[in-house]
Amino acid sequence: MPELVAVTGIGVCTAFGAGVDAVRRGVFGGTAAFAPVTRFDAAPYRNRFAAVLPDDHAVWASGSPAQLDLLRACTTEALDGARTRAKGAPFLLGTLGDRSGVLDFWRAEEDHAGYDDARLGVSSPAALAAVAAQEFGFGSATAFSNACTASTTALAYGAQLIRSGDVDLVVCGGSYVVSEDIFAKFDAGGAFSGHGVVRPFCRQRDGMLHGDGAAVLVLESVPSARRRGAQTLALLRGWGLSADAHHPIQPDPAGHGMALAMRAAMRVAGCSPDDIGYVNAHGTGTPVNDKAETAALYDVFGARAGTVPVSSTKGATGHMLEATGAVEAVITVLALGDQRIPPTAGFLDPDPDCALDCVPNRGRAASPTYALSLNAAFGGANAALLFGTE
Repeated sequence: MPELVAVTGIGVCTAFGAGVDAVRRGVFGGTAAFAPVTRFDAAPYRNRFAAVLPDDHAVWASGSPAQLDLLRACTTEALDGARTRAKGAPFLLGTLGDRSGVLDFWRAEEDHAGYDDARLGVSSPAALAAVAAQEFGFGSATAFSNACTASTTALAYGAQLIRSGDVDLVVCGGSYVVSEDIFAKFDAGGAFSGHGVVRPFCRQRDGMLHGDGAAVLVLESVPSARRRGAQTLALLRGWGLSADAHHPIQPDPAGHGMALAMRAAMRVAGCSPDDIGYVNAHGTGTPVNDKAETAALYDVFGARAGTVPVSSTKGATGHMLEATGAVEAVITVLALGDQRIPPTAGFLDPDPDCALDCVPNRGRAASPTYALSLNAAFGGANAALLFGTE
C-alpha cells in the first residue's frame, strides 16, 4: 500500500511576523497587513502598497539575503516542531531566487561602480535552495520556479516521493520577498489594486497586492512519524497538478484546469467532493481569476459550491507569489488543527458571479475532516493539495 503522508512540522513567516502564532493573530483574526512600501521608492508606481515585514524586524537580523533569512526562521521552526534535524533529507523549494543582490548589481553597473556581493550567489532559484539545504545539512536540493504554483508543486512532489516509498521524510517550502523589479512588472501590467487593499470575490475587487512570505513543512511517512513519536499535525492526502493551455496570463474562464487539479487531488486521496469541508482558495482579488476559480469550484462541487466555506487569505497576507502555496498550506493545516476557518479579510459586497460562502471578515469555528488548498499561476499552471485529519 502507498505510504500515508503526515505533516509533522510547520514554520511560517508573513507580514504579520515570524511563527504560526503571528498567522493565527493576523490571518485568522481577519486583519489586512497592507501598508505603504518603504523598502524602495514606490513613488514612480501607480500602486504603493504591499504586505511587508518592517525593515527593522528581527527576522532580518543577520544582514544576509532576505529570502535566506526568512527560510532560516521558517526551517528552524518547522524542524523544532517536528523534533528532527532532517539530516540528509531532500529539500524542495518554490522560489524565484533572492532578488536583492541582482538589483544592487544592476544599480552598480548603471553607476559604473564595482560590485562584489555574496548575495548574487543566491540570486537563482537553484542556488538559493542549495545554500539553504547546505546550511541545515539536508541532502539533495531542488528548486521549483513555476510562478504562483511553485511551492505547491514542491509539496506535491515531496508527498509523491514519500507515497512511492522512495524516502521517509522531506522538507518542502517556498519563499518570496517583495522586490522592486517584480513589483514594477506587476504595476506596469495593471495587476495591482488601485485602493491599497485586496477584496477577493467581492464586487469591488480590482486587483492583487504583493506580500512577503515563506513557509516550510516537514512531510513524513506515517510509519516514520510513529517510530519517532512525532506529532501528526495533518495528513497530506492528495495532490493534483494541471495546465490550462489557454492564455499566457489569463486563466481559462471556465476554470477547467483548476477543476482538473482538484479532481486529481481527490482521486489520490480517495475521497469525493462531498467530503471537503473547507477550501483555501487562490483568490487573488483580480476580476478574471476569482470568477474563473468560482467556475472551477462549481464544476467540482456542483450546487454545493455555494455552501462550502471558501476563503482567500490573500486579503490578509497579500500574494506571496512562489511562496503562496506553502504559506497557504500551513494556514490550511492550522484550520484543520485549530478547528477554525480563516476569513476573507477586506470582504464587502458579494459578487453574483462569485456566489460562494467566503467567510467574510471574521473566522468561523468548524471541524472539517478534509480541506483543499488551491493555487493557480500565469501560464495556466494549477495545483491543489488536499489535507485531512484522518
